[in-house]
Parts: sequence; structure tokens; C-alpha cells
Amino acid sequence: MPLKVIPPREGKSPNYSIRGTYLGISVDRSAGTSKEAIAKQQLKKLEVAIERGEYPEKPKQQRPATFLSAAVAYMKAGRSRRYVGKLISYFGETELSLIDQDAIDTAAAAIYPNVSPATRNVAVYTPVGAILHHAGVEIVVKRPKGHKGKAKTLFLLPPDAFAIIKAANAIDEEMGRLLSFLLYTGCRIGEALALNWERVDLDNRLAYIETSKNDDPRTVKLTEELCELLAPHKKAAGKVFRFHQGGHRNSIFLNAKVTACGLPAVKRPKRGERQAIPPYRYSWVTFHTFCHTWATWFRRFGGGDVQGLVATGRWRDERSARRYTHTAAHEEWDRVDSLPSIGKSVDLTSRKAKAQ
Repeated sequence: MPLKVIPPREGKSPNYSIRGTYLGISVDRSAGTSKEAIAKQQLKKLEVAIERGEYPEKPKQQRPATFLSAAVAYMKAGRSRRYVGKLISYFGETELSLIDQDAIDTAAAAIYPNVSPATRNVAVYTPVGAILHHAGVEIVVKRPKGHKGKAKTLFLLPPDAFAIIKAANAIDEEMGRLLSFLLYTGCRIGEALALNWERVDLDNRLAYIETSKNDDPRTVKLTEELCELLAPHKKAAGKVFRFHQGGHRNSIFLNAKVTACGLPAVKRPKRGERQAIPPYRYSWVTFHTFCHTWATWFRRFGGGDVQGLVATGRWRDERSARRYTHTAAHEEWDRVDSLPSIGKSVDLTSRKAKAQ
């Protein structure tokens, strides 16, 4: 049956309908009008659309996801923006399906040609893998050889840690609390800044860490002293610490270390100027140093062993935690008290007799 204009039925729609078949295409649709003349015009337009292959309309193909769209979604979700800008400049509208291990290796060499494998891992492999995983792409990103770099286990002795925290309190009490939190929980700076008050139970001295580097949530035990520091600032909701990544936080931390050395505070430079930082004793100290210090004190003063460090959930395996075994002196070292003393004679005969 050719296309025809069908009058509206009483009690149904007031509009005309177009029904029939044209060039093998079946049509049964509303003309969108209650006027017969206009309905016939719509019929003519429909015949032309069928002749051109424009009817029925073909479903629009969904545009494949690109690195740019995935990176934007990743940042909108509150993830770190660091290093993402250069990755967007390189990959741009590249489809996610085309980003494989070879593409990542090529990008790392192109964006950072003269850096260590550890830097490439942090600046390319880790954020690209995180962006792909956030977009639902299942990929195992192989890290470059040597990506772990040289493991450094620098830690603070109690007088030094307390001196920096005291100086931080004098500048900004919240920075002092943040450093104390890192020192007595072993949390990374990102974990501490992501912590919400809803996840802190001061009565039971607990804090629940939802996000971590190895994606393993864990509960940390708070010391009584730390609970006393946090209690006056407890809120029903919101962030425990207000700091974000950037210059303000780092400037306070820098001046805490500098003034702890007895030097005057460093002024923030004006736009276009380089910051003049004098040599100072704590230049090697970072936020992460406080995490290492917690593990070191756990071993040295708390008597914990490697298995104990892993059991806290801070590390996944003993290999990572074993670096802190040096912090607790083995009892065999007590034998050094028996070594010959400078300036005193040694009775070799008696020693030989004892040996026999």
C-alpha cells in the first residue's frame, strides 16, 4: 500500500498519521499536525527522505572514548592532576583502544627523554595506568626496568622530628597536626589529605584510610597524644586537614624545616623570580620522611618486626617492609663491647687459652 495520509481518530490523537510502504520501506508514524494540507506536505518530504536513504534515520555511532575524555573524567573525579597536562598534550584524542604497552613506552621516551626510569614511572606509567583503569580499560602496565630507583629509607631521630613539628606549630598549627599525624600513623601525605572526619573515631582511637597507593583500605590506630591534638578540631563531616597540593602547603613545610634550624623564614618569591633558599640541615626531609620515620620507630622503639609492619596494612609484602630491619640493632651487636680497647694492652695468651 502506498503512503497515505490517515485522518485522526476520534478520542485518539488529534493529528493525522502517515502509513504505508514506499520503495520497500514501511511507515507508520504521526504527521505531527491536525491540518490535512500540512500532513500531505509531510508525506512528500518523507518520500524524498526515503529516496535519499535518510529514512529511517540510522542510529548515531557512539564516538570511541579518547585519552582526552578519559583524562578529564579522571581529574573531575578528584584524582591528581599532576603530570596529566603533558600526557594530554601527547595523546590528545587518541582512542583508548590504541593505547597499549608500546604506546606508553613510546610516550615515556618522547615526553621525558633524559630522565631516570623512576621519574618516567611516576610521570607517565603510573598516571596513564590510573587514567585507563578509571575509564574501565583492563590493562597491566609494565613498568620500566629500574623504575623503583634506589630505595631510600631516610628517617628522623626524635629530637629532629619534634623540632620540625614545633617549628610548624609556630607557623601554622594545622601543619603541626598534619606532620604529627604522618609521624604517628605512617600514612602517606595523599592518604592524610583525603581523610574525612566521618572516618575518624577518636573515642576508639581509630582512623579508616579508604584510598591508598596500593588500593588496600586499612584502619590505623591513633596514639592518645594524637587524639588529644585532633579532638579540639573534630567536626561532623569534611576534611580533617584543609591543605591541598601546591605552593601554600609546601611553603609552610619549607619554613618549618628552615626555622627549626635556627634560620629566618624564607620569603615566597614574586612572579617570575626564583626562591632563594639558604643551605639548611633538614633539606633532605620530605613529607614522606615522616612515614619512614613511623616505620623506623615502630621497629626501634615499638619492638615490631617485619611481619608486624606488614600486618598493619601499610605494606603488602615483607620485601617492601624489610628495608626497616636495620633500624633495630641485633643482639649480636652486644659483642662489640668485648673488642680490644684503644690504649690498653691485650692479653693474647689468655685469649688463645680460652679459644682452645
